Amino acid sequence: MKYLIVGLGNIGSEYKNTRHNVGFMAVDKIASSKGAIFETKRYADIASFKHKGRAIYMIKPSTFMNLSGKAVRHWLTELKINIENCLVIVDDLALPLETLRMRKKGSDAGHNGLKNIQDLLQTQNYPRLRVGIGDNFSKGKQIDFVLGEFDKNESAALPLILDKIEEMTLSFCSIGIDRTMSQFNS
Repeated sequence: MKYLIVGLGNIGSEYKNTRHNVGFMAVDKIASSKGAIFETKRYADIASFKHKGRAIYMIKPSTFMNLSGKAVRHWLTELKINIENCLVIVDDLALPLETLRMRKKGSDAGHNGLKNIQDLLQTQNYPRLRVGIGDNFSKGKQIDFVLGEFDKNESAALPLILDKIEEMTLSFCSIGIDRTMSQFNS
C-alpha cells in the first residue's frame, strides 16, 4: 500500500517559519524522525520511508501555495497512488492554534492551495489535515498574519503540535482515516 503526504507551504527562506508553511514544517518533522531525506524532483521536494509495511511518500510542492495542485496531481499519477491515500496537511485560520482536524473531504474554505488542488483533481474528495493557526489579526491583515512567523508563545507550542501531526499522519497510513478521525478529532 502506498501513501502520499502533502505538506503545503511556500518555497523560499523568507517563508520558512511562517504560519502558512506549517504543512512544510510537518513533513520536515516526519522526515527527520524517520531518517528520510528530501530531494528536489519535478514540481516538489520528495522523500519516502516505510512504516508498518507501507510505502509513504511525502512532498513539499515547489510551485508556491496557489499552484500546489500541479505537484499533487503529478505525484499521485507518477506514483500511482489512489486519491483516498493522499493526505494534505494545511494551515487553517478558522481553527484555534493547537487544534488539528482530519477530514475525508471538504471545501477549500478560502485556502488558495486547497482551491488549486480541488480545481486540478476536479474533486473536493481527498483527505486533509487542517492545522489551526488561529485568527489573531486585525481587519485587512490576514495575509500579513498567515505570512508572518509564529510568535514566541506559538513557537513554544509548535513541537507538540508537530508531534501530534506526525502521530495522526502515521495513524492515517496504518489504520485508515475513519479510525484516525475517531481517535484524534475532538
